[in-house]
Amino acid sequence: MPTDAKPIRLYLDADPRLAAGAGGAAHYFAENAGMPHEAASELQTAIIHACTEAFDSLSDDAHLELEFAAFADRVEIAISHEGGPAPAIGLDTIVKTSGKALAGVDRVQYEQLGKSSVTRLTKYIRLHS
Repeated sequence: MPTDAKPIRLYLDADPRLAAGAGGAAHYFAENAGMPHEAASELQTAIIHACTEAFDSLSDDAHLELEFAAFADRVEIAISHEGGPAPAIGLDTIVKTSGKALAGVDRVQYEQLGKSSVTRLTKYIRLHS
């Protein structure tokens, strides 16, 4: 968690049509954190893909929780859901797409917290000089 900014949380029903909205929110959040437009667009694409993948694996009554956090050097978006131990985006998808599914992020972390599965996607802010 950042110490100088408050995270923003977004709750989504398991409806694949909402993935674009999550991606748009990620793009807006990243640009406001100081990320260049192209990098924010890459993050947006990765978030859309991760949400779509999660929606495909969740039941219709499930929901996703996204938490957007900005740090001085990066933006982190945690995608969590309750239920099975599967991450928001599975390794099989990463393998099938040769890693392109998450090419817009610099780091992917997965953890199980009680009944919640959390996939944390990190994009570092690199300013062009």
